[in-house]
Amino acid sequence: MANFDLTGKVALVTGAGRGLGLGMAEALAQAGCGVAAIARTAEQLEQAVAQLQLHGVPAVGIPWDVGRGDDARDLVAEVVARIGAPDVLVHAAGNQVRQSAADFTLEDWDQIHGIHLRAAFALAQAVAAELRRRQRPGSLIFVGSLTSRIAVRNTVAYGSAKTGILGLTRNLALEWAADGIRSNAIIPGYYHTALTDDLMADQERTAALLARIPMGRFGTADELGGAAVFLASEASAYVTGQSIAVDGGWLGA
Repeated sequence: MANFDLTGKVALVTGAGRGLGLGMAEALAQAGCGVAAIARTAEQLEQAVAQLQLHGVPAVGIPWDVGRGDDARDLVAEVVARIGAPDVLVHAAGNQVRQSAADFTLEDWDQIHGIHLRAAFALAQAVAAELRRRQRPGSLIFVGSLTSRIAVRNTVAYGSAKTGILGLTRNLALEWAADGIRSNAIIPGYYHTALTDDLMADQERTAALLARIPMGRFGTADELGGAAVFLASEASAYVTGQSIAVDGGWLGA
């Protein structure tokens, strides 16, 4: 369908070196979108960019640590210089620290909120400023979590940051709709990625999770791609301030 076509557009995707970020970046590339892949590790980026270029689209890798608090405007300026102004932001970078709330350190709290929430806002501001400067519409896509909606033991910082993502999504949708800038979130369920390796190593916990998922399996990284392409494209031109769960039925059950 033509309104899902992203040819000529550019997406800035954080966390694109592997896992869910790379899966969404690949889906965007398959739809014709150029991709600025952002991650901390240069080696991961080199491999990711090679994969993305196989789809016949321009792709570049830019090492950038979202947790350091570096100026997001500098990152966006580099994206503009190397591949063109971003029409789409996908903030998929993340980390996790599993610890009881009683023992959780403020250092870990600040780190997790910096990566998941502070960076999301900083990047959104920088991308939106470039969109306004060029008088172009755009799409901001944030990655939430089941913990955006439910409590999960030993994820106090992650859960609060991901809950904040939904508040950020709604507020930016309200304030920036008049500029043609849409803001939406994707809520993944349980996927086996590097971020969940420790969780998946617990066979008893894994069995309990599978029993709770109506589809009876974990998701794969490419299965977030459809939601990302929809929210990035004209197919969702009248959609903003929303969150879409891609969770095998967990939240709907």
